[in-house]
Amino acid sequence: MVALEGIPMDAAAVMSSVLEGILYGFSVLMCLGTIWTFTYKRHMQDVNRPIAVVATLLFVFSTTHIVVVIIHLERGLVKYRDTFPGGPVAFFADVTQVTFVIKNAIYTLQTLLGDGVVIYRCYIVWQSVWIIILPCMMWCGVAASGICSVYYFSQASTAEIENFFASRIGHWVATFLASTLATNALSTGLLAYRIWTIERKVSAVCTTRRKVPILRVLIDAAVLYSAALGSSIICFSLWNDGLYVMGDLIVPIVSIAFYMVFIRIATSQNNQHHLSNLSGGATETERRKLQQHPMQPLIRRPNDSKSSLGDSPKVETHSLAY
Repeated sequence: MVALEGIPMDAAAVMSSVLEGILYGFSVLMCLGTIWTFTYKRHMQDVNRPIAVVATLLFVFSTTHIVVVIIHLERGLVKYRDTFPGGPVAFFADVTQVTFVIKNAIYTLQTLLGDGVVIYRCYIVWQSVWIIILPCMMWCGVAASGICSVYYFSQASTAEIENFFASRIGHWVATFLASTLATNALSTGLLAYRIWTIERKVSAVCTTRRKVPILRVLIDAAVLYSAALGSSIICFSLWNDGLYVMGDLIVPIVSIAFYMVFIRIATSQNNQHHLSNLSGGATETERRKLQQHPMQPLIRRPNDSKSSLGDSPKVETHSLAY
């Protein structure tokens, strides 16, 4: 890579490793919080398994990524410091290194998982395949560009490494970043709009207001992720090696964004359960309306807490949180 504005690749590698380690620590805490909120005072059969699977995969991806990053850093600064031609700077600029290719493959897999979950949320909330046709096509574009970028990383020539941003590798990376940003923005926008319209319809039935609406949590998570992607795109457009730093930081940021939503889902479900146990202050008919009516437009089986991943993140979350 050509380092503009005087940011050496070895300095960028150290910076990305330290910052990713900090964010990884936050993601681990939020992962533990997610597990606790979904298992507290619940039987194993009541745990939402799809959410548990996604949360586990996010943890596995982020953990594997930071391990590979540390190995990559150790090889560049210690193992091959004196033997690699050009020293640590040239080593970290070499995108054909196995550890570099692996960590970018992990980043691609996590991005596909995150975007896929958001698209599935849209399907659950809208209950229409037509709504997700365009997001699914865009998701396929993300997958294609991600796979191609990882492949060309492993096959890069010396000339492509020295002119990374102007090479075909750089073009595939730019396509990947732009496509995943567009996919996430469209899917989240469709999801937020649907939740907002449902909120308006059920506001007359709900007697209480939530302090932290699920809509706000979804928007905050989307803004966090979009800001990271936007920063990466800006770095690429400026031909700045800050792209290397942002590429590593996005992995824990994706996990944090989803854990934010998952924790809010669990809180909403716990409130729903608590509400169902109240014996006074409302008639049976009123309680039934409060608990069931918001869910009717979204889920066909309102009592099934394990129905799908979308129920909680997108549907149960919205209705239960109200």
